[in-house]
Amino acid sequence: MLFLLTQRGASLKIRANTFRICPEMNHVPFAQSLTSIGEYFVLIARVFWVTLRRPPSYDLIRNQFYEIGVASLPVVSITGFSTGIVLAAQAFFQLSGYGLSSVTGLMVAKAMLVEMGPVLTAFMITGRVGAAMTAELGTMKVTEQIDALKSMAVNPLRYLVAPRFIGGIVMMPLLTVYSSFVGIVGGYFISVYYYGMDSQTFMDPLPVHLDNFDFFSGLLKSVFFGIVIVTISCYKGMISKGGARGVGKSTTNSVVISYSVILITNFLITITINSFYPFLEQNFPWLVK
Repeated sequence: MLFLLTQRGASLKIRANTFRICPEMNHVPFAQSLTSIGEYFVLIARVFWVTLRRPPSYDLIRNQFYEIGVASLPVVSITGFSTGIVLAAQAFFQLSGYGLSSVTGLMVAKAMLVEMGPVLTAFMITGRVGAAMTAELGTMKVTEQIDALKSMAVNPLRYLVAPRFIGGIVMMPLLTVYSSFVGIVGGYFISVYYYGMDSQTFMDPLPVHLDNFDFFSGLLKSVFFGIVIVTISCYKGMISKGGARGVGKSTTNSVVISYSVILITNFLITITINSFYPFLEQNFPWLVK
């Protein structure tokens, strides 16, 4: 009997030591990174489940449509227009010496639709909307408002994250299309009214060389960028701690991480969809022609 008690005490001591090691591992940067990545993907899965199982109210979604989409139109317009102007100016200057200035419009359109439009729009939304999301949710976290929602049997993911998630997925493609259009318009104005290019020379190559694959690439990227921006911003806000300083740190981290993940995601999507181009051309010709 004494032996069994001694053995049981030793077993409990070993278990206690085992659980005592876990908090110490949280101070290891690599372990913290793995933990954060795991929690982030769990958040994405839970948000998907909450959104599909019981979508949030339309009023909450409508507010996010306005905050993410309509309120972002001025900064997206400035970014898209200025980018189109710069692309056209550089393309005309570099290509005119080789007699290829006629492809200026095509270069501007291709660049805006496939790369510059989605990426720069995502950057602007990250700075304007993503940072605000992190700051708002971070403030609610450190002031225990999120805990108050839980005490009232309100799911914070459904009430706070899901409307932003839906708003990001819906509005990012629309903003990307708008930004690309404004960029092409900007390139047209500087090419025709400043460099004196004929308007037909600028516009004629577009219907011939632009295809559905260019639009599909930009829209697919914008959807993923919307998911990245909203989920990272909400995750960093909901784990904020340490008062006002902690909220500021979380906001900065969310913007930096979102920029980095957007660039990495852009590369991965580009490589993936380009490698699938022969398959899409053979099985889904309407998607690439």
